[in-house]
Amino acid sequence: MISDVSDRDFDRVVGRSQVPVLVEFWKPGCGGCRALTRQLERLAGEVGGSLLVLKMNVEENFQIPSELEITSLPALALYRGGQFERFIGGLGTKEEILRHLEPLQRPITEVSKSGRPAG
Repeated sequence: MISDVSDRDFDRVVGRSQVPVLVEFWKPGCGGCRALTRQLERLAGEVGGSLLVLKMNVEENFQIPSELEITSLPALALYRGGQFERFIGGLGTKEEILRHLEPLQRPITEVSKSGRPAG
């Protein structure tokens, strides 16, 4: 299960994370958002503690999506050290998302290949 994050707790949750954070921006009724959430749930289950995956409903939260100038959904944003790093393509399979994250850190890709946490 992917945790929800709001405008109110975003800076605290993302800023304190010791691992990279991937945030899905979504809204109810968005079919592509539902499909992406399913892929992200699979991803979160496999990467364990090496990546924090969150989701933000843009119909309930306006500040962060506005700051990022999000105009289409779903959108995926990557944060490291509490700072926005880049957007990752909004649609795709778990494997495609992992390919975008490969340069980030080795344990994530090791998990995806073996199906269990590295180490």
